[in-house]
Amino acid sequence: MNDGGSMIFGGGYMWIIWSLLIAVVIVAIKTGISNGSANNINNEESPLEILKKRYARGEIDEQEYERRCNELEGK
Repeated sequence: MNDGGSMIFGGGYMWIIWSLLIAVVIVAIKTGISNGSANNINNEESPLEILKKRYARGEIDEQEYERRCNELEGK
């Protein structure tokens, strides 16, 4: 009744398909993790850039901005 054709996908060779699927998922996860950490490194701001943004948002006044700029520049 059964010619054995269904054994290729449902039997003895199914471990190959599952192994490939698991390998693809692992590679995709590792790629996503490494790209995410690389983006974080590239997006780090310098202290001066952070200071400029804080001044622009009004978190610090002009005197504080100038004082910290001088400290960062080593004056």
